[in-house]
Amino acid sequence: MSKKLIVAIDGPSGSGKSTSAKIIAQKLGYLYIDTGAMYRAITFLAIKDDIMDHPKAIVKAAEESDIKLKYLNGATQVFVNGDDITEYLRTHELNEKVSMVSQIAGVRKALVKKQQMMKLEGEGIVMEGRDIGTVVFPDADVKIFLTAGLDERASRRAKEYEKKGKGVPVHKIKSNLSMRDAIDSTRDANPLIKADDAIEVDSSKISIEQQVEIIFQQVKKAAKSKGIKILS
Repeated sequence: MSKKLIVAIDGPSGSGKSTSAKIIAQKLGYLYIDTGAMYRAITFLAIKDDIMDHPKAIVKAAEESDIKLKYLNGATQVFVNGDDITEYLRTHELNEKVSMVSQIAGVRKALVKKQQMMKLEGEGIVMEGRDIGTVVFPDADVKIFLTAGLDERASRRAKEYEKKGKGVPVHKIKSNLSMRDAIDSTRDANPLIKADDAIEVDSSKISIEQQVEIIFQQVKKAAKSKGIKILS
């Protein structure tokens, strides 16, 4: 099987990572992996099992849980130990706690190992998260760092909640995003930082179509330099 690209898309919550990664993966016919869903899955278990105050128990859950991601009909479905927990992963309560779980070094170590094992020989991957280009796949062929202003990101997240019939005040969302930014960027284990060789894209004032086109041009450039054929 001919070699295909590994595309790493990093950035803070609400910057457009998921939307861009899904579209790029679809255009290329590549495997799409949402690593944030994995951290949400462990957070869900921590809340369900009432172990949020017990880091060692959370690490054990991360190490021992069987996490499967399936991208179907435009959405990522998350299974833990065979159970579909997708519908529980986007609640406001979980959003408030996921950064606390994801900053635990043992959790990150366990999930990074699982993420790296998702790389199959010869299969193209578009993986999005916060440490893909720096830790999970530091040798990725394409590294993108997406960003956007806090107000814009809060507005986007509010609209997502509205579509699901779950109105959450923008000021609460903004406060939560600000807190998550601080935790993600300053944690000791695999902080959210731009890889030295990543292309930074500010999505604050551009459309999703423009955002995707910028990223896709980088993908085409990398493919050409490596002699790799892509679908589009």
